[in-house]
Amino acid sequence: MTADYKGDYQELIDEISELLGVPATLENRDFELIAFGVYDSEGDLDPSALDPVRTRSILTRRSTAAVRTWFEGFGITRASAPVRIPPTPEAGVYRGRICLPVRHRGVVLGYVWLLDSDPGPSDLQLDAAMRVTARIGALLADEAQHGADLSRELRAVLTAAPGWQADMAVAALRTALGSRGEGPYAVVCVAPWPSADPDDAPSARTVPHATALCTVPWGTSAQSLAVLVRLRATDTLTPASSAAGRLLERARGGEVHGETGRDRDRGGGEPRPAGAGAAENKGSGTAVRGTPASGAARDSAAGQAAVAAGVAAGVAAARLGLAELAPAWLEASAAARAALAEPGLGPVAEWSRIGPYRLLTSLPPETAHDPAVRPLLSPAHRELARTAEVYLDCAGQAGRTAAELGIHRQTLYYRLSRVEQLTGLDLDDGEDRLLLHMALKGARL
Repeated sequence: MTADYKGDYQELIDEISELLGVPATLENRDFELIAFGVYDSEGDLDPSALDPVRTRSILTRRSTAAVRTWFEGFGITRASAPVRIPPTPEAGVYRGRICLPVRHRGVVLGYVWLLDSDPGPSDLQLDAAMRVTARIGALLADEAQHGADLSRELRAVLTAAPGWQADMAVAALRTALGSRGEGPYAVVCVAPWPSADPDDAPSARTVPHATALCTVPWGTSAQSLAVLVRLRATDTLTPASSAAGRLLERARGGEVHGETGRDRDRGGGEPRPAGAGAAENKGSGTAVRGTPASGAARDSAAGQAAVAAGVAAGVAAARLGLAELAPAWLEASAAARAALAEPGLGPVAEWSRIGPYRLLTSLPPETAHDPAVRPLLSPAHRELARTAEVYLDCAGQAGRTAAELGIHRQTLYYRLSRVEQLTGLDLDDGEDRLLLHMALKGARL
C-alpha cells in the first residue's frame, strides 16, 4: 500500500469524526483496522468509555472471527444505510454502535464504526457521513484493483520460464511498483496456505511490511502464499520474519475464510437478532461466539485443519533487485519445506539457517528413496529409522543417542545392528553413514 492511500483514509475518517462530533473507526470487510480518528470531546476520549471489543480492534488492528460474525448478524453486510447496534455487555460491547457500511457499486468493502450516544448524530449528519463513505468505497476499490495488479505481476515473476518471459514479467512488476521498485527485498513463502481461493488471500495493507503478495501452486493440489517484503537494509530480515509470523497466525488461527467476502456480501438468510450470540470468555468480554453454522465456526475449522496439516514459513536471503525474485522464491519455498519437515527449524525458517536442507530441498524428490534405505522407511520400522537418525544427528555418540532416546545402550546397539541388517550399510563407514543420514532427512521432505 502506498503512503497516499493511508493518508487519504485518515483524512476521510477524520472528516467523518468532525461531521458527527464522535470518534470514528474505519475497517475493511474482514474487520481489519485501516484508520481511526479521534474527536476532541472529553467524554469520548475517556478510556473508561471504550469497551473490550473496540480496544482490541485498535490495539491489535483487527477483530476476532467470532466478533465479526456477531456484528454481521445485524445485517451490516447487506445494509446500504446506517445500522444501529445496541450495547450488549455480555458480549463485551458496552457502548452501542452505529455502523456506516462502505460500499462501491453495490458491494460492501468496509465499515465505519461510531460509538453511539444519546441523542447521537442526527439523520442529516449521518447522511453527510454516508456521502463520505462513498468516497472511501471508491478509494478501497481503487486500492483493491492496484493490489490485484501487483498480485498478478508478482505471480508472473515467480512462475515465468527463464529468458524473455521472465524479463517481461520483471519489467511489468517494476512498472506496477513504481517508486517502490528498488530493493532490497526479501521473499516469504507460507505453505500450505489453507485456502485455494485467491480472494481469501489477505491484502498487502493488512500484513506488516508487505509490498505485494499472491498465491502460488504448492505441490499438486495445494497453494502457498508468496509475499514480497521491502527491507530497510540488507543486514536484517526482521521485517520479513514479522510478515511471516503474522501470516502464520492468520493461517493457524482460522483468519482465512471458508467463504469469500463476496459470498458474505450476497447474504444468506435473515440476519440474526441482536444478542443472538452468547458471550465467549464472559469474564473478559473480549469475544463472542456465533451459531454453530456461523462464519466463526467455519473459520475455527479452517484454523484447526491448518494446524493439523502443518503450516510453516520460509524466508529467502535478501535481494537487491526484482530480477532476483525468482531464485529468492526457490529459497523461500525450500525453507518452508524444511520447516515443515523439521519443526525445530520453524515455524519461520530462514534459508541461511536450514543447514543440510539447503542441499536436500534442491534434489528431486525420488532421490530420497535410495534402494538401500527403502526397507528402513517402511512403517513397520519407524522406530529403527528414528533411532538411526538420532544416532547420526548425535555424530555417532552412543551415550548422547541413548540419553536422547531414553533407552539403554544395549538396546541402542541392538537397534543399530538391525539397521545395518535391513540396509546392508556399515555404520562404521563414513560414506554409508552419509548416505543413510541424507536419505533419512530427505524422506521427511
